[in-house]
Amino acid sequence: MKTLATSFESPAPARDGVRTLLRLEALALLLAALALYARIGNDWWLFAKLFLIPDVSFAAYLFGPRIGAIGYNAMHSTTGPIALGAAALALNQPIGLAIALIWLAHVGFDRALGYGLKYPTGFSDTHLGRIGRKQEA
Repeated sequence: MKTLATSFESPAPARDGVRTLLRLEALALLLAALALYARIGNDWWLFAKLFLIPDVSFAAYLFGPRIGAIGYNAMHSTTGPIALGAAALALNQPIGLAIALIWLAHVGFDRALGYGLKYPTGFSDTHLGRIGRKQEA
């Protein structure tokens, strides 16, 4: 019987036009987040300081590929920044909205470059295909 932990052992990443479409969507996410950030008029120094913060989640790989994938995916999914942005709008918290837009921009940037959500089989196995030296054809 397959469990959740073993159900991803043979990742089937997006291929062909689907991969290209997903990367274009990610570019659109990046551009939309940048435009909205410019529109709210927040400090670009804050943007520069926080843009790479989600990559701290790489440290989760110190505990193995399964925990690493969970940590990475938690910080590179759109769910967190969308929830933060919605809460910030509901509570009228401009700094929360700014952080959510920076976070969304980071997710869009990474995915546009081809860094997808990770499978627990290893850092190079993503929903957008393998990354690194031995990429899929």
